[in-house]
Amino acid sequence: MASLPSVSFPGEMEPIQAAALVSQPALYSKELLDEHPVGPAMVHPSETAVSGPRWMDLFEPGVKRALVVGIGLQILEQFAGINGVLYYTPQIVTKAGVTVILENIGISSDSASLLISAFTTFLMLPCILVAMWLMDKAGRRQLLLTTIPVLVISLMILLISSAVQMGEVLQASISCVGVIGYICCFVAGFGPIPNIVCAEIFPTSVRGVCIAICSLSMWIGDIIVTYTLPLLLDSVGIVGICGIYAAVCCVSWVFVFLKVPETKGMPLEVITEFFAMSSVVKPVQRHGSQGSQG
Repeated sequence: MASLPSVSFPGEMEPIQAAALVSQPALYSKELLDEHPVGPAMVHPSETAVSGPRWMDLFEPGVKRALVVGIGLQILEQFAGINGVLYYTPQIVTKAGVTVILENIGISSDSASLLISAFTTFLMLPCILVAMWLMDKAGRRQLLLTTIPVLVISLMILLISSAVQMGEVLQASISCVGVIGYICCFVAGFGPIPNIVCAEIFPTSVRGVCIAICSLSMWIGDIIVTYTLPLLLDSVGIVGICGIYAAVCCVSWVFVFLKVPETKGMPLEVITEFFAMSSVVKPVQRHGSQGSQG
């Protein structure tokens, strides 16, 4: 506030929260905006609405970095295999031997597959409620870093139960634990968080275009996973599929750890400023280090 033109800063005043301070410039008058205050948060909403998004804005350093995060999360979310698992749960559980449990009590194979599919879908409801509670309590980044390893463990359980020779009932029980654990943990973490993060990290002027690009990436990944899963089931089987999805989850964890910031409780203006500043600070730091070496 002290750096803005024509704004006095009294010595005695009550503390102001940073969220209100950052959000306030968008409401300033046209006269103040004509004095050229600095920072992308100073752009008036009406001016942005009239001009509309420009495609060249997508190549700004801060927007490019945010797009890498958004597109990366959406693609990795799909390549972790959730939609393929949901679409072909009956085939997967049949190949994993899960239907043996229900066949032993007189339920046919087809009915057992559909019943297990409905049961796993029903389990998503409490998992979504857990995700809603943890989203703003633990944070988006922390929730991803915690749930993705559980996805890897669930996939490895399913892989081991399919690769190791054991009794049918024991194999079916272990496979059922792996499938249900994978689906429930995914819905609680990796499922909703990419969409939430994509709605937070882009500047207002290009937010609609960037979210559309991220959504397009998600659907492309969904199509690839959906149409390749039957081929993978016939070629590499459950063991190969679980190994591929587990490897993607490991890559996803590294990506989140290195690229995805925590956005819990942060105003949208602060998040966009973070991406813009981080894309500028890194080249400056590299230039400074080269100068010190010289």
